[in-house]
Amino acid sequence: MSPPPSPTPELVSKNRFLGFLIWQTFTSTTIYFLTKLFLLSFFTTPKFSPSQLYFSLLKFFTFTFSNLLFSSSLSILSSPQSLPYASPLQLAAGLIRFAFVSSPAEPEFRRRALVSARFVVSVVVAGISGALSVVCLCGFDGFELIARLGFRGFVFGVLYGLFYVYKKKWVLEFSIIQRPLFYSFKMGLPLSIKRALKLSNVAYLFLAVLQVFLPEQLKSGGTMGQFITEQIILYIGSFSVVFCWELSHHLHQVLHTKRFLFAPPKGSAAAETNPSEPLLAALEESIPDSLPQYLAYLDLCMVCENNVDTWRRAAFFEETGETYKRVVAACLRPLEQLASNLSEGLEGCSVDKAHQLSNQLQSPTNSRLDSRHCEPLNNFQKYAWCARAVASLTTWSHKEDRFGVAQLTGSNAAVTSTLISSLLAVEAFMGKKTSLQPQHLMGPAAIKWNTPNTGRRDVVTTKKQGGSLHAKAYAMADVLRTSVYSIVSTFHDEMFTSTKAGLLEKDWVIKTKPLFGTYELLVQKLRHFLDFRAN
Repeated sequence: MSPPPSPTPELVSKNRFLGFLIWQTFTSTTIYFLTKLFLLSFFTTPKFSPSQLYFSLLKFFTFTFSNLLFSSSLSILSSPQSLPYASPLQLAAGLIRFAFVSSPAEPEFRRRALVSARFVVSVVVAGISGALSVVCLCGFDGFELIARLGFRGFVFGVLYGLFYVYKKKWVLEFSIIQRPLFYSFKMGLPLSIKRALKLSNVAYLFLAVLQVFLPEQLKSGGTMGQFITEQIILYIGSFSVVFCWELSHHLHQVLHTKRFLFAPPKGSAAAETNPSEPLLAALEESIPDSLPQYLAYLDLCMVCENNVDTWRRAAFFEETGETYKRVVAACLRPLEQLASNLSEGLEGCSVDKAHQLSNQLQSPTNSRLDSRHCEPLNNFQKYAWCARAVASLTTWSHKEDRFGVAQLTGSNAAVTSTLISSLLAVEAFMGKKTSLQPQHLMGPAAIKWNTPNTGRRDVVTTKKQGGSLHAKAYAMADVLRTSVYSIVSTFHDEMFTSTKAGLLEKDWVIKTKPLFGTYELLVQKLRHFLDFRAN
């Protein structure tokens, strides 16, 4: 009997979402019964009757439904990358322009407005889920109590939703270290309890202050003992609800970022003939920047870097070279997009040397430039995987490429050129000088003498180096620099021989115009790497 075929990328996402709902239901049910039996039982008097049993079942199913609603909003909002959104002022301006000018909205504005709408829906869903969960946990006796607890639960859920959106907890964080599900759940349990305590304390204090401005119908009544009991029940219920949400968020991160093997079962007919086709199909046919594509790049990076699935990496170096070219092209495509986007964004920031002083005196922040520059770096995780994967694959080709497809197809030159060009673009974004250094100005021990002003236009940025943009750019530059160094270290003897023969640029740099910089600048940067003085 032949093994089942590999699931499609879309089916992988659906299966993980269903698995997440199952695990979330199990954890929320456990927390519900533990809270009812061991915490709230001290403050309530149980009543045994058929109607009370029906009410208990109704509360349990409503609590489960509210948590499933919240979990579904997590999956709708989640994304592997940070998405650009429209601010309230931009939304208002767009609506006014659409109402009075009747001009069609720009695609970029529609995309940002859709992301903002998802944020609003997520916050509202969190409020509804909070109202239902708090009412089901804390009480179900009397309309006034339900209204009081429901309002507080709704405010509590809205606060958590705003915190969730503001902290960008909806962005999936992939880990290169893959752990078993139970171990990951155990590691996240103490952190979830700690966060639940902090958030429930803050929300309780906020509700206590808000209660001063509420009408009498929504304020706590009765004796002092009843008031204290109600506050204790409310605090326990709020903590339990946030604990459920934090565990749901942790399970969502773990289950959706777990590595998936895009490969047929080992020993099957597909594994013997074309084991790389499922991975290549996921890389080439998945929706750009979607979860299946990110999982495919994660799988590719781990195959190229680790020695676990050597049979899959060996299949990349098949005799025709078509598989190797497709893998390299899939890795270089995002890096080329990064260099192209940064190059286009930096063109508008080119200023004369004479104007640099006036730019330094201006405000160090510029929202228009920041939004334009930040978007290419939001895919940092995917860019890092691509750089590491293609560098590792090029390095392994030195030993495992029996047919020489890496050199014969010209992939080595394309890899080094793209990596160096992307590195130059990121360094220019960071404000580092990337102009070509004349050889006669290089002193002993690779000391760069001061260069005279030639009136050349250099690229500068208006963002301080301590900002978040610089941190992303610095991390990306470090990944690219390490990737180039890994290739140079492996092929150092070959590159040194080519340098002596005057063939270094012919073998390792493409002749076409790079996406950023010039052909001469790429050659000079490669020589710096070869001399181990590129920083």
